[in-house]
Amino acid sequence: MAETHTETPPDDDLTAGELLPPGRRLRIVLVLGFLTALGPLTIDMYLPALPAITGNFGVTAAAVQLTLTGTLVGLALGQLIIGPLSDAVGRRVPLIAGVAVHLIASVLCVVAPNLAVLGSLRVLQGLGAAAAAVVAMAVVRDLFTGFAAAKLLSRLMLVVGVAPILAPTIGGQTLQFTSWRGVFVVLAVAAAAILTATALVLPETLAPQNRRSGGIAGTVRDYGRLLGDRVYVGLILVAGLAMAALFAYVSGSSYVLQEGFGLSEQQFAYVFAGGAVGLIGATQLNVRLLRRWMPQQILAGSLVLGLAFGSVLLLLAATGVGGLVGILIPLWLVLAMVGLAMPNAPALALSRHGEAAGTAAALLGAVQFGVGALAAPLVGVLGVGAVAMAVVVFAGMLAATLVCFLVVRPHRLPAEHAAGPVVALAH
Repeated sequence: MAETHTETPPDDDLTAGELLPPGRRLRIVLVLGFLTALGPLTIDMYLPALPAITGNFGVTAAAVQLTLTGTLVGLALGQLIIGPLSDAVGRRVPLIAGVAVHLIASVLCVVAPNLAVLGSLRVLQGLGAAAAAVVAMAVVRDLFTGFAAAKLLSRLMLVVGVAPILAPTIGGQTLQFTSWRGVFVVLAVAAAAILTATALVLPETLAPQNRRSGGIAGTVRDYGRLLGDRVYVGLILVAGLAMAALFAYVSGSSYVLQEGFGLSEQQFAYVFAGGAVGLIGATQLNVRLLRRWMPQQILAGSLVLGLAFGSVLLLLAATGVGGLVGILIPLWLVLAMVGLAMPNAPALALSRHGEAAGTAAALLGAVQFGVGALAAPLVGVLGVGAVAMAVVVFAGMLAATLVCFLVVRPHRLPAEHAAGPVVALAH
């Protein structure tokens, strides 16, 4: 991020603000935030309960972590299906159906008799959350592109950021009064509230004349065209590998902090929230940085710094220097750099394919959660200790940085990818 671009991007919400009353625009943005938060809620709320589930079913930690992997697999596969579907039939129908599936799966998780059933239901939860994730991203692309999309995604992540802060805390508090099954009762209530808000507030944003009707063959052609775009593929890989570092922390932190350092479920929730605060703060800092630097410059700088902090984390974890503080400080700094990368890589990727926003967002989300699904059990396979978590975090940041500079080549991206037009809402 050594050089700056000379033209400061506009500091308003672009012409979408002229097309919608402020109150309605705010409600739509909030609903989009809650929709995107459904996935993190599903993932994070039961983290304090992982050791309890391990003991309840009498299985290994790695086996219980596969329930997290199942959720991520559902999120990845669901987006590949729902994204193109939303391009063909519009955004609302797939979205509402998906959140309803999540609600039903959450209710069934409450009565799951064994780990196999729980894992299968977690896949269904992921499929339902996939609809919320991919359609919300596609709606953003229906309205904004480039700089405007990066700015809106940063604002949305402020709302989304409430999920990883509150989810483990809510999970920990729930465990004070009930078993791990009560966590899924809370998830079911949250899904019901999000479903209601979506049905009442979110309009259709994809006009009928902009819908794609090529069927399965058209979808295959769209995916083929997307996969033929080197820069787009590189950007979604960067997003996925950065997500892998995040999910290594998500899947391993409960064991590292509770079993390794002896924190209680509630203490873990507070420490986990500290990392989320850093990530959220970085997404909001991104809005200010966008006034001076282009998204590709911020992305490159955040990955380099994230790799440096990941190196420190691995060194301190391997030597034991600094104890808990020696783990948390570099870990939180890595999370902050992931928070800077998260809005910019998707915004740059989606700005290249506005004509198939749902499909492009689906492939982006599938790669993000697919790579995360691989990272989550890898921590368990390596031993669920601080070193295992640090190795996967470092590897994710290293791979993301290499792909960014060798494949994406951000310094060669034209300035046009920093800004773009806005498409009106479909009424």
